[in-house]
Amino acid sequence: MKRFIELKGRLTLHVKLLCYFLVFGAIILVVLWVFQSFLLKPYYTNRKSKIVEQSASRIIQAIEQNKNVWTTVDNVAGYNSLTVALYDTDSVMGFTSPIYEINYDNPAAQLTIEPHEVYNYYRSAKNEGGTYMCVDSNSMDQIAQKKLEMLRKAFSGASADSAMPEIHYRSSTTNNVENMVYAAIARQGTESEVFVLVTSSITPLSNTLEIMRGQLLWVSLVFVILSLVFSLYASRRIAKPISKTNSAAKELAKKNYEVEFDAKGYLEVKELNDTLNYTKTELAATEKLQRELIANISHDLRTPLTMITGYGEVMRDLPGENTPENIQIIIDEATRLSTLVNDLLDLSKLQSGALLAEKKRFCLTDSIRDIFARYAKLVEQDGYNIIFEAQEDVYINADELRISQVIYNLVNNAVNHVGEDKTVIITQKVMKGGKVRIEVTDHGEGIPADKLEYIWERYYKVDKEHKRGVIGSGLGLSIVKSILDAHNAHYGVRSTLGKGSTFWFEINTD
Repeated sequence: MKRFIELKGRLTLHVKLLCYFLVFGAIILVVLWVFQSFLLKPYYTNRKSKIVEQSASRIIQAIEQNKNVWTTVDNVAGYNSLTVALYDTDSVMGFTSPIYEINYDNPAAQLTIEPHEVYNYYRSAKNEGGTYMCVDSNSMDQIAQKKLEMLRKAFSGASADSAMPEIHYRSSTTNNVENMVYAAIARQGTESEVFVLVTSSITPLSNTLEIMRGQLLWVSLVFVILSLVFSLYASRRIAKPISKTNSAAKELAKKNYEVEFDAKGYLEVKELNDTLNYTKTELAATEKLQRELIANISHDLRTPLTMITGYGEVMRDLPGENTPENIQIIIDEATRLSTLVNDLLDLSKLQSGALLAEKKRFCLTDSIRDIFARYAKLVEQDGYNIIFEAQEDVYINADELRISQVIYNLVNNAVNHVGEDKTVIITQKVMKGGKVRIEVTDHGEGIPADKLEYIWERYYKVDKEHKRGVIGSGLGLSIVKSILDAHNAHYGVRSTLGKGSTFWFEINTD
């Protein structure tokens, strides 16, 4: 069993489809043979009985309504190949002679049912409430035997020179001929009564079945050949797009981003190829941006390490260079290096979900004012103008450390892209619906409209030429996005080339 499961797992789609089609064809053949061998005769008999019963009902209706009786009998008997006999049960002749008889069942054999048999059918119909149906395989045989006996008696008194004619009769038993008899009593008025006897021979099916079996054998052989050809063609046609897509996917797994998913066949394959083409594009872009990020981070790591090493060697080798200024440079570069490493760790934890937000109630306005103290050196020495506009103190329920990190990174981003006026404006606005909106605006070069939707993405840089930031690690927006997503906050950016950009986010107030 285990080996069978392993073998089944190795089968290709083409082979599986071929097997399914062949099994389906085999099922159809089995159904045909079962129907031919076991169900054809019952179906034929049941259908015949319904035809006889419906025909008798039409005749009885015409008799009871006394409308077009003879025309109805002729039409019904002729259309359905029946023998119909009508008897007047109130007449002196009784069941001896029918008042009307027509034979479309077997016109060559004008055989009349004996009176006592007609009476037996009449009595059965009477006992059954007016109608009686049976399949009689002996009635016609008995009639034939009686006819034969009458002919023998007629010639029994002939002279010795006269030769008795040979009469050959193929009995119903020999030919398996069965007669379906339907007897019904129809009433005209309140007292008059007409006995209707409808008979139909059931065609012998033995010979017919033998012929059909021989024909079915050839049909089955042709069907098997056609099924095999069709199954091979259809399975190959259906499996070909999937096989082609699978081959292309293997190339994509080998980082061949030039591969094209262009297999055609049906809607699902087209949608799959579209998805894989999009995936290929995204993977290629991600790998390219990841290489750029590694190059930029390597640059940011190498620069402070080089300066720390250089200044340390100068202070070691040259007398008098062990000054507070040189030591401060080493401290600043070490701090920059530490900030970069911490940002990389934070970004990795945020994006993996390992860093959970620890929410508490705090004053957002005071937190922003505390952040301003970090920029005192820029304001005093480099002439930066950092403005905070707030009309009232606002309290929120969030992770104070992470929200402060968001604001700090947005301000760093604005400082790194500030315009000639070196002005950065932070605005706090209380919105409707219990929200507060923080906006950080610079008057720098701006961001092209077609790149605005990508700036939050991991590894993305608008300016492909790496520039060492004035403050921060260059990973600020990625960290901002991850933190705000963790707080279910809304955020965005609007920008105009040559006039600057405004980054904003909204968060619920306490």
